[in-house]
Amino acid sequence: MTEYLDGNQLTLLESGREYFPALEAACDAARIEIHVETYIYEDDEAGERISAALIRAARRGVNTHLLVDGYGSKKLPQSLVSRLREAGVKFLFYRPDIAAWRAPRQRLRRMHRKLAVIDARVAFVGGINIIDDMHTPRQTPPRFDYAVKIEGPLLEVIHPAVKRLWTIVQLTQFGGGWPVFDDIVPDATPRGSQRAAFLVRDNLWHRNDIEEEYLAAIGRARSEILIASSYFFPGLTFRRALAEAAARDVRVVLLLQGRVEYRLLHYASRALYGALLDAGIEIHEYHKSFLHAKVAVIDRTWVTIGSSNIDPLSLLLAREANVAVENASFACALHASLSAAMATGAREVEAEHWHRRPLPARVAHWACYGFARLLTGLSAYGQTQEFA
Repeated sequence: MTEYLDGNQLTLLESGREYFPALEAACDAARIEIHVETYIYEDDEAGERISAALIRAARRGVNTHLLVDGYGSKKLPQSLVSRLREAGVKFLFYRPDIAAWRAPRQRLRRMHRKLAVIDARVAFVGGINIIDDMHTPRQTPPRFDYAVKIEGPLLEVIHPAVKRLWTIVQLTQFGGGWPVFDDIVPDATPRGSQRAAFLVRDNLWHRNDIEEEYLAAIGRARSEILIASSYFFPGLTFRRALAEAAARDVRVVLLLQGRVEYRLLHYASRALYGALLDAGIEIHEYHKSFLHAKVAVIDRTWVTIGSSNIDPLSLLLAREANVAVENASFACALHASLSAAMATGAREVEAEHWHRRPLPARVAHWACYGFARLLTGLSAYGQTQEFA
């Protein structure tokens, strides 16, 4: 059962323009310990900015850890890795072996979390990688995403989680040795009035926590469900939950990726549009820039923000981290931000127009859907969730 803790201070951060200055400032204020986890760590303006902050911290004696995914950051230059390590930053790749001969479910078990914890006093959780907002080709204006800065009792849960994963990765890598951490106690002093929970997805004890919390919140919804997801390819259980909410007169709104970034998943997810629209669910496609958000607001009282998409990779295979919040003022702030994004950068998909698509487009969508289902079955073999 998800444990919500009172007394937190949560600050909503929109895209890298707000996230990177906040993360850099926290690293520069660090005195004891830094943990940063990210799927993508790019050698660009954002990467250089955070690298410089980590190097400054390590040189003044802060125990500094950087964990990046072996696939998402596979193009990270060795020169930057060496520079970080030479400055004293402890650097690890999560599952660096991505050989093609491995089974898909092994190669696709990635570390997709975007987390930072500084001095066990402040944490950042969200969907923003260490990559410049403008890095993606044809990217104008900046990539649209969110993170949240956390202070308060939730650090008692988040801090052990980052230490645990670092320990696992270091112990499973050849010559890694035994991790050495500072004797630091999380600062659980109440900092605000917000009630929140930390959710992770792994392949052992917390395989379904994030999806189950989503489904519970959807099941409780009475007025509105607003979900923004960059990759939306939900399983049958999730789709039924949304349809049932719409059937009891809950307004269900999906803000989805309008631009094509990964063709297979983009077109496969669009094969689901017809059934969703027929169930009374609104679909708005975001075209202004690349949508990378993974957030939801339900009844303007419950929020989730994090790294988990609503697709098989996130819900069945990858390590993910989200924060769930029960607070009306925070929920209204995120709702206002999403509503503004929809008003200025999204177009609604009309059911009547969608059902009049040309036959070749329908065939392409369903062909991609079938292939994506096949890959899902191969990569998620042995999992319990139903992706039909």
